[in-house]
Amino acid sequence: MTLNGQTALVTGASMGIGEATARALAKAGANLILVSRSEDKLAKLTAELNSQYPQIKAIYRTADVGNYEEVDAAVESSVEEIGGIDILINNAGLAIGAPKAFHELKISEILTMNSTNINGPMFVTHSVLNRSMLSRKSGTIVNVTSVTGLEVPPFTGEAVYHSNKAAQEGFTNSLRNELCGTNIRVLALRPGVVAGHFHAQRVGNDQAQYDEFLNGYIPLLADDVAQAAVYMLNQPLNISVKALDVVPSAQRSLTVFDRKWNERNGN
Repeated sequence: MTLNGQTALVTGASMGIGEATARALAKAGANLILVSRSEDKLAKLTAELNSQYPQIKAIYRTADVGNYEEVDAAVESSVEEIGGIDILINNAGLAIGAPKAFHELKISEILTMNSTNINGPMFVTHSVLNRSMLSRKSGTIVNVTSVTGLEVPPFTGEAVYHSNKAAQEGFTNSLRNELCGTNIRVLALRPGVVAGHFHAQRVGNDQAQYDEFLNGYIPLLADDVAQAAVYMLNQPLNISVKALDVVPSAQRSLTVFDRKWNERNGN
């Protein structure tokens, strides 16, 4: 699989799914614009990818995706340095406050999640469309949503986060229709349970709660989601994988987990 010569902007690129996606895209031959708030991690990753894959060019920009001025400045300067953007991966996301119920959340927590998870992908997409994709009428936008955007999970504490993911689904579908008449594809990638920093953050770094949730089965790793993104991007222009759910096989639905998976399969 190859994305040679294409340029991809990845948000939330400093860790987790974003970092794994950046690595997978570099391996596939794509040039990279890496965006997050963490400059030290971005600088380290960018240097590593440029060294490991000398055939590509990777650059980074620090920006809070919930701040349009920062986002637009990052996109503008990136396009000036590296050229047009062919691929946008809206990956940056945030879930905080669990297991508190909605009415127990601080208003600041609600605003922070809404800013990152709703304003973020909208702001980045707005800037990338206007500064690159619309002028060429081509490109692919992948919004990393969640299986929870379509179905409510069986635990409390994430009403805002899951509402955000539902909003991302609506934005994805509406944007796809609005861009009719161009060669811009708009896709949704929906991960299930992914082990790592993001889920630990969701449960407040409560190790016991983290272990209990993952008990009995093998969760996804960030690289599994990254490979799914590359698969979607590698489809011919006339094919859109409009939405792709990638979940652990033991995650039968949001309410049913096969917690005998490891026992049955010798893991």
